[in-house]
Amino acid sequence: MSKGIKVKKGLDLRLVGEASKELVSTRESKTYVIKPSDFHLVVPKMIVKEGGRLKKGDPIFYAKGNEDLKVLSPVSGTLTKIERGAKRVILRIFIEADAQQEETVYNPVNISSAKPEEIKKAWLQGGCWPFIMQRPYDVIANQGTTPRDIFISGFSTAPLAADVDFVLQGKEKEVQVALSALSKLTSGKVHVGVNSTSGLFATMKDIELHQVSGPHPAGNVGTQINKLSPVNKGETVWTIAPQHLAIMGEMLLTGKYNPERIIAFVGSSLENPKYFKTKIGAELDPIIQEIGLKGDNVRVINGDVLTGVQTEKQGGHLGFANSVVTVIPEGDDYEFFGWNKPVFDKISTSRALTFSWLNPKKKYELTTNTNGEHRAFVLTGNYEEVFPLDIYPLQTLKACMVKDLDQMEALGMYEVAPEDFALTEFICVSKQPHQQIIREGLDLMYKEIG
Repeated sequence: MSKGIKVKKGLDLRLVGEASKELVSTRESKTYVIKPSDFHLVVPKMIVKEGGRLKKGDPIFYAKGNEDLKVLSPVSGTLTKIERGAKRVILRIFIEADAQQEETVYNPVNISSAKPEEIKKAWLQGGCWPFIMQRPYDVIANQGTTPRDIFISGFSTAPLAADVDFVLQGKEKEVQVALSALSKLTSGKVHVGVNSTSGLFATMKDIELHQVSGPHPAGNVGTQINKLSPVNKGETVWTIAPQHLAIMGEMLLTGKYNPERIIAFVGSSLENPKYFKTKIGAELDPIIQEIGLKGDNVRVINGDVLTGVQTEKQGGHLGFANSVVTVIPEGDDYEFFGWNKPVFDKISTSRALTFSWLNPKKKYELTTNTNGEHRAFVLTGNYEEVFPLDIYPLQTLKACMVKDLDQMEALGMYEVAPEDFALTEFICVSKQPHQQIIREGLDLMYKEIG
C-alpha cells in the first residue's frame, strides 16, 4: 500500500433499488447495436456495408484519421441497418445475431516477453483500445504516446454502482495479465485505488495500491488522480475501468474478443434488481421485463443517475462502456406548492425547507424531476462543498462557457472529465448542465490546442 487518500468533500446519494448479488445469465439477444457516439470524437469509416456478414471479433468500422483504431462486432451475424441522422452522421449500427456463432481469433501475446508495441498492436487489432481513455481531454488514448502514469479505480461510489469484486469474480487471471501489460506501456506506475472492502486487487502484481476513503466522488478516477498526482500541461495519463481489464487480458491470453459483461440492473422502478451476464450492445427490454417494472412511466438510463445517458424504453441497447443500467420514475408530474413546503423525501445539501440531513442513512426514491429550470448562474458556494478536486469549479465552468482557453488552462482543465462535475450539476440551484459545459470546453481545447 503506497498512499492513503481521504476525501472529505462530496455527497453520497443513497437510493432505493440496489442490485442483490444474484447473477443471472440471459438468453442471447436477437439484435445488437453499436453507437459511434460511445466513442467520443471518433468519426467512423465503415468497413462492412448493410447486408454484410460478420464474425464475432470482426471489425465494423475504424476511426477516420486512425485506421488502427477499430471497433469489433460483439457477435457473428448480419449487419442489417446503418441508421443515420442529420448530415448522414451514423447514429446506430444494427447487427442481427446468428443462431450458431463463429469468431475471429487473433494471435495471443506472451506478456513476460512481449514488447510495448506488440501489446498495443494486439489491443488495437482486437478492439480493446477504445477501453483506454486519456487525460487531458477525456478521449480515447493516443497509441503513439507513452503515458506518465496509468490510473484505475478499483471501486465505485456512484449511486447504485456495480460491485467491482462481484462482477470480476473468476476473472483474476485475465485482470492480472492486463495489469502486467499496462505496466509495460507507461514510464511511471499503474495506480489502483481501492476502498476498505476491495479484495480483488489486494494480491495483484505490477501495480501500486492506494487506500481511498470518503463520500462520492472518492471512487471517481479523476478524484484519485487529483489527490495522487495531478495532470499538468504537456503530461498524459491513461485511465481504464476495472471490468474492461478482464476483456483486455483475455484478448492477450487467447486472442479472442470477448464482449461479455456483468451488468447491475438497478433502480427504484425495478421489482427485483440484480446482476445479469450479457454482451456489449445487447437488447435491454428482455432483461428489464424479466426483472419486472413498477409502472410504465419510467426512464431507462445507460449508466448511473449522475453520469448516465437516457436510452429508449423500448428498443434500447447496452452501451459500449456501461457496467450499470438504472431505471427510475420519470419526473414529469407537477408538485403543488413544491417550492414552499417542508421536504423530507429529497436529497439536498441545503437545510432550507429540506430535512434529509436529519436522517443521513436513509435511502431515497428519486425521480428525474430537476425541481426547477435554467436560471441565472449565481455564486452560492455550494459547489465547493461537494467538489474535492483542488480546482475552482464555478470559475472553471464560466471559463468554458465564454471559451477562454487561457483561463481554462490556468484553472486546471487538463485533468478533469465531465463526470468530475456530476455532483455540482446535481446540487446546482441554477440548473445548469455542468457536464455538457465541461465536455464542450474540453472539445474546444482539443481542437485548438491538441
